[in-house]
Amino acid sequence: MNRVVLRSVVGGLVNGRSCNRYMSTAVAVARPLESSEFLSRQNGGVLGAVQWRSRMLMSTSSSSGQATSLAEKEQEEKESTNGNNSVDVSSYWGIQGPKIRREDGTEWPWNCFKPWETYEADLSIDLSKHHVPKTFLDRVAFRTVKSLRVLSDLYFQQRHGCHAMMLETVAAVPGMVGGMLLHLKSLRKFEHSGGWIKALLEEAENERMHLMTVVELVKPAWHERLLVLAVQGVFFNAFFGLYLASPKLAHRFVGYLEEEAVFSYTEYLKDIENGKIENVKAPEIAIDYWRLPKDATLHDVITVIRADEAHHRDVNHFASDIHFQGKQLREAPAPLGYH
Repeated sequence: MNRVVLRSVVGGLVNGRSCNRYMSTAVAVARPLESSEFLSRQNGGVLGAVQWRSRMLMSTSSSSGQATSLAEKEQEEKESTNGNNSVDVSSYWGIQGPKIRREDGTEWPWNCFKPWETYEADLSIDLSKHHVPKTFLDRVAFRTVKSLRVLSDLYFQQRHGCHAMMLETVAAVPGMVGGMLLHLKSLRKFEHSGGWIKALLEEAENERMHLMTVVELVKPAWHERLLVLAVQGVFFNAFFGLYLASPKLAHRFVGYLEEEAVFSYTEYLKDIENGKIENVKAPEIAIDYWRLPKDATLHDVITVIRADEAHHRDVNHFASDIHFQGKQLREAPAPLGYH
């Protein structure tokens, strides 16, 4: 019996904390509460519940107040945005663009290009240049472009503005495709491109600016927009495959395409000069991009666009000639800045 009691005492000393916890809990449960203690505990519970409820209401009201203030702030930002026609986007990193102004002190309105990307078109370029087809691939490229020209003339006829819009959506594709493939080739082979990546991407950007200008003058109809989607989808994939198979044929094709563009814009200018098309004021985006005078007209815009197309013609025929000589583009310096 003494041994049993001794073991119980030792076990209680070893597990004193847990036993005391269990014992105190048991005593607390078993012991009847006095009336005063019961009331105090009940009152404490009621007061705790009331305090908890009040805290929840206060937090809810504060959160709702914050939501209301945020909603009011967003509404004020929207109203200020609608009033100023500009959007101020806050950044976690604090990145903000510099405030750029024109030479006359007015604010620069364009985000798609900056003043140092503008230029004065070289109008002294020979517009009558033509690469006479010499090889089989030359003749393939030439005949293909002529066939496409017939189809476009049948569809657009004398609607030069819509024709120019379609032409620019196609002409902006080859430079992007060529620049992208040369970029990937440079990464694969760990070699420089000789500046041709920049030259081709520069061409694509210039053609896109042609489109942005033409869209200011011509509002395409829904069926013309649908045609742009279809033509771009087909032409991008076709030219992508062509450039992979034969870059010299691809550049020759673009060279002849630009020759037709020069011809199309020449016809456009003739109709403006003959009075068939109103010589309206030039869009602001064209005045800033080509550094045209403030009183520039549509005739001035089409003139500089035609000069750009003539430069693209020369660049692509030059690139094709490099390939026909059995060399890589990187072996000849690219004509950067040659719009």
